[in-house]
Amino acid sequence: MPKISTKKGLDSMRVLLVVYDNGSHIHQFPQGLAHIAKILMLEGYEVEIYSQDVHHYADEHLKQKLDEEKYDVVGLSLIAGYYQYRKLLKLSDVINKSKNRPLYIIGGHGPSPDPEYFLKKTGADMIVMGEGEETAKELFHAIDNKEPLSGILGIAYKDGDEVIINKERPLIQDIDSLPLPAYELFDISHYRILPAIMPGSEPTDFVMPVLSGRGCTFKCNFCYRMDKGFRPHSAERIIENISLLQNDYGINYISFADELLMSSVRRTEELCHAFMKSGLRFKWACNGRLNYAKLDLLKLMKKAGCLFINYGIEAMDNQILKNMDKALTTDQVTKGVEATLQAGISPGLNILFGNIGENRETLRKGVDFLLKYDDGVQMRTIRPVTPYPGSPLYYHAIEKGFLKDCEDFYENKHTNSDLMAVNFTELSDEEFYQALYEANMMLLDNYIARRQKRNSATLKKLYIERDSSFRGFR
Repeated sequence: MPKISTKKGLDSMRVLLVVYDNGSHIHQFPQGLAHIAKILMLEGYEVEIYSQDVHHYADEHLKQKLDEEKYDVVGLSLIAGYYQYRKLLKLSDVINKSKNRPLYIIGGHGPSPDPEYFLKKTGADMIVMGEGEETAKELFHAIDNKEPLSGILGIAYKDGDEVIINKERPLIQDIDSLPLPAYELFDISHYRILPAIMPGSEPTDFVMPVLSGRGCTFKCNFCYRMDKGFRPHSAERIIENISLLQNDYGINYISFADELLMSSVRRTEELCHAFMKSGLRFKWACNGRLNYAKLDLLKLMKKAGCLFINYGIEAMDNQILKNMDKALTTDQVTKGVEATLQAGISPGLNILFGNIGENRETLRKGVDFLLKYDDGVQMRTIRPVTPYPGSPLYYHAIEKGFLKDCEDFYENKHTNSDLMAVNFTELSDEEFYQALYEANMMLLDNYIARRQKRNSATLKKLYIERDSSFRGFR
């Protein structure tokens, strides 16, 4: 472990938190890192954000920065995607080669299920496993005061050539007690320009994500989450966050980015009434559950400003839904989507293929459903299911001999989110891809036909009816 020469109270530790570039023109605001940043700031540390995402710096630019400036700690957080994993390895390489290499800490969904593998692969000094706020507070205090790490829950670290994995940290039950993210450290003018991907948004809207809670009440077999169960923010706390975003950054569209705002009918009703009573006016979108999607509730959500609900359908076959522990039936899916459309809210219809027991017939059912209920707002595609490390499906794959371990997943199997990592079906790999190709060609043809019909109607209105409000297709 690199030695830390600074002492809190004399010269505050300098911390560089890296937001990596995922290759997008505009990125989602990194909420997790922003929460950690605020915790460290309140503890008295000097925190700087390295915004590779905003400026699209080459990876070598980070090495140059670390060569020229001295930081005590560099931190990076990532999810469990193939691109993020490759990016992590590249950034780790330049961090480790830097002349003034700081203490290197990583966290997030990616390394949490198998911290030993990630420590060895990245050369990082420590990993924060799971929820990071309380862990970061204790860890940085120990680093700053050269105290032992053995008693800090929720971390893994190197002790010479040995990897030490401490016990898990209990979850923070009162998440309202945590401070709001350190928005002031980030270029919000970059992150807020996301209207093009938000259904119902206008070109003049400013969008930001907000967490209404942490966790989920359900246990789908393909899902890995760092925190078990569900812990909601109070309506008052959510409104406080939105009010700050509106007043300081002009945000008028909130994308609730947590796994499940619609955790129950009662809570959803409570939030809608609180939004309307607050006097704030904003559009919003969220993730929802179709077993709670009743018409009366959906009408209330629409009245409160909801324009889009993203639903995880995953399959339109009851046996497959049971196999994946989805806790849904196809009847609930159909009725919920119909009610959503009737309420005037656009539904996000997400279907996967390739879970345990799937075949061409179950895939066809999914395609038929998407074609029938497509409202034309989004382009629909079906991706193969991925057994991310930490998920029940990942351990099933290992048990059946489809996967060896985390290294096999990242280095050999998971090469792209739209390519199959593990084949859980009875189809050959060639048959699997052919079926998925045919399914997505049908969905693509439907999307193009809808776009052509819509644009043809616009041309007619422009040239035949002389519509002077037309602003161009570009």
